[in-house]
Amino acid sequence: MAVMDRIRIALLAGAVILACAGPAAAQSNPEQKPAQPEQQLTPEQQAAREAQRRSVEEFAEAARVLPGSAGLPECVWTGRRIATLLWRDDIDTARRHMEIYDKFACPSEHLKLAFRCLVRQGNIDPKTQERLPARVQQCWVNPDYVAAPAQ
Repeated sequence: MAVMDRIRIALLAGAVILACAGPAAAQSNPEQKPAQPEQQLTPEQQAAREAQRRSVEEFAEAARVLPGSAGLPECVWTGRRIATLLWRDDIDTARRHMEIYDKFACPSEHLKLAFRCLVRQGNIDPKTQERLPARVQQCWVNPDYVAAPAQ
């Protein structure tokens, strides 16, 4: 009986050691490469960094310009997504996103005004460089926006 107890204790101790070794190994710090300087970034990395910077600026602009909760990042993100989905006639997905928008207590009136601005602008001319996300952002930040007439 004493032999069985010793085996059980040994197995239990081995299991404890193995259980503790896993997280310790995961926390070990392998050799880290130094941060790459700006000029060594690939074009894809530079584009991703630029897109990230632009996104941060868009959210900051919305927070600065819009009153109340319409400028909160969660309202800006979901609102722009809903306006884009409505523009693309994806009503079902837009409705599901509206539930999230409402849970964040975002102003539904601002969403209506932004979509009205988007519709008022008409279709995007494929010959121009303008893209739908840029137009949605412009209408979200300034629902009274009127595009300059094409020349």
